[in-house]
Amino acid sequence: MCGLPTWPYPRLAAHRGAGKRAPENTLAALRLGYQHGYRMAEFDVKLSADGVPFLLHDATLERTTSGRGRADALPWRELAQLDAGAWHSPAYAGEPLASLASIAGFCRANDVMINIEIKPSPGRERETGAAVALDAKTLWAGADVQPLLSSFSDVALDAAREAVPEMPRAWLVENMPDGWREQIVRLGCIALDAKHSILTEEIVREVRGAGLRVATWTVNDPARAADLARWGVDTIITDAIDVIAADSLPKT
Repeated sequence: MCGLPTWPYPRLAAHRGAGKRAPENTLAALRLGYQHGYRMAEFDVKLSADGVPFLLHDATLERTTSGRGRADALPWRELAQLDAGAWHSPAYAGEPLASLASIAGFCRANDVMINIEIKPSPGRERETGAAVALDAKTLWAGADVQPLLSSFSDVALDAAREAVPEMPRAWLVENMPDGWREQIVRLGCIALDAKHSILTEEIVREVRGAGLRVATWTVNDPARAADLARWGVDTIITDAIDVIAADSLPKT
């Protein structure tokens, strides 16, 4: 087996902050995940029209905010006025969209690690990859543990690598494509971040044998999480923060 890169991240991470227990990709979700004992969270980050990194999964605003249209068409000062909580439940009405800067403030004050999924709006892959990496470098300057950057976009990951080569990166995949070894080496990633349903014990062994770490999403069954941990998966991303205790699986 090749030597594995350093992996300071916990075995479990809260998907979009708190799974489905709070409005996804918000500071409220991050706080709830923290209250459940989670010390790592995964979030989706894209750029506003004026280049501010903020948290949102979709390319459009309708599903999880009071806004309409393209998520990258508005400047941050307008995005910050939207309601990103009422869609989830009345208790979260008025919860704003979160900037990456606000998330960094909470994470650094409370020793929470973060997986930033670079989620570019269509056509802004390279710009987003570089900007998110550069802002993360500034926001986490001097931190003991840097964010893990991940993306489905090869272009975004390549731009992040060029902008901040020392920041750790993971390649997100929904299947195991031919030539995955060559591609992940080209992108300079230290980990494969795979949809959990495609993973087998043999695949995990093969990826780790290639000198790579393994992360996976989105695992909500405790028995499946236990199997993946036993196989050697390094970080398991889950919605089920109220079902899978943050300390229920052995550390890497």
